[in-house]
Amino acid sequence: MASAAEQLASNLNFAAFAKAEDLKKRIWFTIGALLVYRLGTYIPLPGINPEAFAQAFNSQSKGVLGMFNMFAGGAVQRMAIFALGIMPYISASIIMQLMTSVIPSLEALKKEGEQGRKIINQYTRYGTVFLALVQAYGISVGLEGGNGIVTNPGVFFQVSTVITLVGGTMFLMWLGEQITARGIGNGISLIIFAGIVAGLPTAISGTLELGRTGALSTGLILAIIVLAIVVIALIVFFERAQRRLLIQYPKRQVGNRMFQGDTSHLPLKLNTSGVIPPIFASSLLLLPATVAGFSNTTNMPAWASTILASLGHGQPLYMAFYAGMIVFFAFFYTAIVFNPKDTADQLKKHSGFIPGYRPGERTADYIDYVLTRITVIGAIYLVAVCLLPEFLISATGVPFYLGGTSLLIVVSVTLDTVAQIQGHLIAHQYEGLIKKSKLRGGKRGR
Repeated sequence: MASAAEQLASNLNFAAFAKAEDLKKRIWFTIGALLVYRLGTYIPLPGINPEAFAQAFNSQSKGVLGMFNMFAGGAVQRMAIFALGIMPYISASIIMQLMTSVIPSLEALKKEGEQGRKIINQYTRYGTVFLALVQAYGISVGLEGGNGIVTNPGVFFQVSTVITLVGGTMFLMWLGEQITARGIGNGISLIIFAGIVAGLPTAISGTLELGRTGALSTGLILAIIVLAIVVIALIVFFERAQRRLLIQYPKRQVGNRMFQGDTSHLPLKLNTSGVIPPIFASSLLLLPATVAGFSNTTNMPAWASTILASLGHGQPLYMAFYAGMIVFFAFFYTAIVFNPKDTADQLKKHSGFIPGYRPGERTADYIDYVLTRITVIGAIYLVAVCLLPEFLISATGVPFYLGGTSLLIVVSVTLDTVAQIQGHLIAHQYEGLIKKSKLRGGKRGR
């Protein structure tokens, strides 16, 4: 027997969407906010020579700068006011998550509910400002060190660059919070999503142009399209996959009435760590290439040049390190964001238990055992999705715009946003049913 929510979800259609005025306002607000973000990625920093910077960026586009540029929607390539993007906030959030599992006072704040969450969010904002200041100053010094990139180097340029870049990041953080509160979906995730998707039309037109000139065969382009559809379907399947643990609650007596014990499920996601492992792994692996690009490789020892060459895209050593680091961060970040002992304590507090296991330590051990097994599958899935583009690039020479990390982000954010739209539509239908029942009750009373 389907639940009331499932019945409502199955009846969702365009007619229900047309009647949901609040949802339409939220969608229009989200679109407007994302348009403001895209506009900011085209406003350049003052005092920059665009031609000199474009030449310098092209020589570094295969390192960390290229990845940051994709997440920032091309703002790094244009050295716009949003060049730092939202990455300082993401870094500060990850750092705070790590600290809450290490520092007891922060862990206690996390358990205080809404009030504790507000304080942790405030600390995250302070951390964002600090990281943005450090990164903006590093960018200003790096730009001055370039050949003819800055027209008038000096203290004034450094100060103006730091203020502009930090202001851009703080504005994006505020904009993301506004989208979350007044729009649809997670605002920070949608900003990253918009930055990645913005480069898709150019990438698609470039691939089609290669097909038109004969550099790529029509069969290969069709095979790439089919493969992309299969990979997206695979990501959707694994991102929605869960291992549900049966939870039972004992019978309880209220007054003279005996209530039957309830049952529920504890959902454990197959990919608990999300997109964090690929981001960390790719960032660390791209660092050597970035350092080599900024340094003089002609004076490097032979062994250092050999190692750097073997860590390039498509090389066996690069893929081996990439896979190993994804697996490591998948287990590491899962251990940070999900604590089996806390979950077992919460179940025990609410008189819930897993059949066949005693509440407390035995339950925590069983949850940890199941979580470890599904994390193995999740890590293998992440490795497969992230290494497939690398294998295809090395085998066919086709420059794929969406790598494994960006594809995971795009699909995950899309799924989350669609789920939120569906939730708003279900809530709207519930409100309509409640109003109808009140009207019927009023008529009967008369």
